[in-house]
Formats: sequence, structure tokens, C-alpha cells
Amino acid sequence: MQTNEQKHSPNPEIIRSMFSKVAKNYDKGNDILSMGIHHLWRKKLVKYSGAKPGDKVLDCATGTGDLAIEFKKTVGTSGVVIGTDFCKEMLIPAPGKAASRGLDIQFEQADVTDLKYQDNSFDISSISFGIRNVGNPGKGLSEMARVTRSGGTVMVLEFGQVDFPVFGPIYNFYSLNILPKLGGWVTGQKDAYEYLQKSSAAFPCKKKFLNMMNETGAFSHTEYISLTGGVAYIYKGIVK
Repeated sequence: MQTNEQKHSPNPEIIRSMFSKVAKNYDKGNDILSMGIHHLWRKKLVKYSGAKPGDKVLDCATGTGDLAIEFKKTVGTSGVVIGTDFCKEMLIPAPGKAASRGLDIQFEQADVTDLKYQDNSFDISSISFGIRNVGNPGKGLSEMARVTRSGGTVMVLEFGQVDFPVFGPIYNFYSLNILPKLGGWVTGQKDAYEYLQKSSAAFPCKKKFLNMMNETGAFSHTEYISLTGGVAYIYKGIVK
């Protein structure tokens, strides 16, 4: 018998199809809808992760490669960054984006719930704006922890819910009424941005997401920081 959570979890094939359709204009949509602030969030994640030259990093649900690129800037030529995504269409622009910046990054198609890497292979594993799209996010977190060495970090950047007075209602109005229409206009895929709003509004954030991480039993410590008044959060887990 399925649990209530499983009944309402994302369908991987529907998600894959949705992202394949939006891939061509994904970067343009992100830049317009967030006014470019998502780049600052990724820079913050890399700094918060403690990444340093020589580290080996796995970025899951890398999409067009933005977070993988940020990590590569920090780990340098002595470090290794692998970016993966389960939607091959999303990965198409990534190698070119990295190469245009003079960065050597390996991109591969892979599902975060079934990673083909050996245990303890990475110093850091990460996922940005992807964990809420995973059919079994707990399994995804467990897999990220499995391939990360003991004492290494699992980093998650994800949208949350804004509950600040004044700003909260304004942002909620924007995300519910304006974001889907604007996203649809930019990419031609309004349904994808309606899903973005609904999934972000429903997905566990703050302590509820930490509970999800802790339930995996893979972490010795978990914590989070808020970004832009709670529009997004960065979660950090230290692998046992």
C-alpha cells in the first residue's frame, strides 16, 4: 500500500518530459524570473560547503551546469567536478558553458536515486533546485551521502516558503500569479512554471527538510541557512 507521501510524490517520467521541453530556454527563464539572484545563491552554497582547491565534487541534477561551474572555479585544476542530470536535454548546453569559461567539467546522465559511483568517491555532493523533483528524495539524499566520504558534505539548495510579514504575501502573490505567466511567456511552457510554484509551496523546508535528511541516518550533523527572506534555503549535511 502506498503512503500518502508516495501518492503525491513527483512522477519521474513526467518530470523528465517537462524539463526536456523547457531545456532550450531554461537559463533565460531563470535569469528573468529570479533577476539573476540564483547565481548569487549558488556562489553562497559553494562558500558554505567549505569547498577548496583539489576537492572532488559531484553535482546532481546539474541541469545546464551552473552549480558545477561555480564549484570548478573553487576546486581549480587540481580538483574534479562531475555534473549529472537524469534529463539528457538539460545537459546539452552544459559542456559548452563550461568550455567557454575554460573549465574542464565532466557531464553525465545519471539518476540521483541510483548513482553509479563507488562509496566515498567525493568530498562534496550537491543538488540545486532538484531534490523536490525526485520521486523518493530520501533515497536521493542517501545516495548522495553514500558516494561522499565520511566527514564530507552533502549540500542542497532548494526553494521554500516565505512567511515574513509584508514580504511573504508579496512574494506569494508573485509566485502564484505572475511567475507561471512570465515563465510561460519566456519558455513557452507555462505548465512547467505552474508546477514550480506548486511544488515549491508544498515541499518541506527548514526543520522539516532537516528531519528528512536525518531520517536517512547518513549524517552526523545537519543545518541550514535562509536566502532572500526564505525564498530559498541551503541545507548542509556532514556525512557520518
